[in-house]
Amino acid sequence: MRRKNEMQNVIKEYKKLIVGKKSKEAEKLIPKLQKAIDKAAKRGIIKKNTAARRKSRLMKITLKLK
Repeated sequence: MRRKNEMQNVIKEYKKLIVGKKSKEAEKLIPKLQKAIDKAAKRGIIKKNTAARRKSRLMKITLKLK
């Protein structure tokens, strides 16, 4: 549960920055975001492909913002 909550909190924080058009802060949060998603996948909270899909979709949002 801890990993899932951590992952969800980081994603939520990242999306708030994206909505607020704060691309610099969002880019700084990317490593933390990917780490949280990867750890959740490693522990079996989410599947490997789901983790890859989430990371991909979140990075797509960042690229659109630029």
